[in-house]
Amino acid sequence: MSPITPLVQSVDWLALAPPTLTAAVALVVLVADLFLPAARKPLLGWIATAGLAASALLLLPLLDGGRRTFCLPAHPDVCSYVADPFALVIQFLVLGGALLTALLSIDTVKDQGLPTGEYWFLLLSSAAGAALLPASRDLATLVIALEVASLPAFALVGLRRGDRLSSEAALKFFLSSVAATAVMLLGVSFLYAATGSLHLSQVAHALTALPDPRLATLASAGVALTLVGFAFKTAAAPFHFWVPDTYVGAPLPIAGYLSVVGKAVGFSGLILVTVQGFPSYADVWGPALAVLAALTMTVGNVAAVRQDARRAHSAVRLLAWSSVGQAGYLLVPIAAAGYTSDPAHAIGSTVAYALMYAAVNLGAFAVAALVARTSPANRITDYRGLYARRPLAALALGFFLLCLAGLPPGIIGLFAKVTVFSVAVDAGLAWLAVIMAINVVIALYYYLKWTTVLFRGAEAAPATAPAEQHPARAGIPAALATAIALATVLGIVLSGAPQLVLRFASGALL
Repeated sequence: MSPITPLVQSVDWLALAPPTLTAAVALVVLVADLFLPAARKPLLGWIATAGLAASALLLLPLLDGGRRTFCLPAHPDVCSYVADPFALVIQFLVLGGALLTALLSIDTVKDQGLPTGEYWFLLLSSAAGAALLPASRDLATLVIALEVASLPAFALVGLRRGDRLSSEAALKFFLSSVAATAVMLLGVSFLYAATGSLHLSQVAHALTALPDPRLATLASAGVALTLVGFAFKTAAAPFHFWVPDTYVGAPLPIAGYLSVVGKAVGFSGLILVTVQGFPSYADVWGPALAVLAALTMTVGNVAAVRQDARRAHSAVRLLAWSSVGQAGYLLVPIAAAGYTSDPAHAIGSTVAYALMYAAVNLGAFAVAALVARTSPANRITDYRGLYARRPLAALALGFFLLCLAGLPPGIIGLFAKVTVFSVAVDAGLAWLAVIMAINVVIALYYYLKWTTVLFRGAEAAPATAPAEQHPARAGIPAALATAIALATVLGIVLSGAPQLVLRFASGALL
């Protein structure tokens, strides 16, 4: 008599601790909001910030690697949640990005009169879903984690009640994301019908030898639809149309959060489904992602160059289009992974680039939030003479922009771009490397143009100076100053030892 296969699974709570603690703190904040008087509501922001810091620290006991849970009883090596080095690196990026966003948000919530409890609950809920996704190893968990990260973000974008731009941004973001999810779910259902499994390792094995040509056609359609769904999530062109208006309408910390954590979620999901789930279709997704990368970086950089510095919210719009261009660079190593026998090295370049981009881009949004306190329109022209008014903030923003451009002293930005460029060349994608080089030159124009504005003499003061319009906002709040300082220190440290980033990221994969 054969033994009965046990159906009860053991749960490794340590492996699940980072996203679980983040979700638990979200519930604590929501309940505490019911009992705290209005004068003490700001305490919720510090609770949320402490919770994110504690969740990030819980990654340390997992550095020995390889913890997994929710495994199939008959196949202990097939699991739904794996805390491997790749998952830990992305979780560090997500929780670190959410922590910087929380520091940016503490004063924004108070100044803009946003509902405190709802704001922190939604931010923590989204961060919990984002931290869950890179450890997900089945398609169902991937989609659920993606939606847990996305659904609270819709509400965060539209949380400024009565603001037309905010409502419009939330609607565009919601509709595009719902369309992406619908397409992705259709693709996942096709893959399940063709392979009989949702676990990425089993899907990969089944796709190598489908017995029926009709199943092969169904699987090909499933792969294509799943990739299209993730293209929406990563803001790859031509699925990028929601980005500029969403960033402009959202509170500035949330725009920064979407540009970093939102992209980390989309790209980590794309990496998992392509490299782990669809390796046998590399001849399909490799060329497709290469074309998407070329199109995305070109559209983003050309649109950024065309921004009018005197237009309202032009600084945020430029950062939005810049993020689209940066998404194109991030796609290059993923595309290269389809052409090489060592995808881990190629994907390590994407992870390294994402770590650099997260630190400096959130830093740029932090300085933009500082300028917005006295110049709510946040035009690029509002940054003229910033060095004379706030020299440290101007130097920090100049450093962040040079990192994004890939120029010294932003060595980490240069190192990241060279690494991505070399991966493309090694994979035989010389044409894509040439397009990337052209786009890097295009991007130099608008990054340097903004940088020079910071150090020009200030224009003649208007009849009512911005500081007189907002006298209470003349100083730099402690939380905002801390966020700018952390991003600056991280960028400087990474510029001092850029090889550590690539070594850390390359050892993180798959």
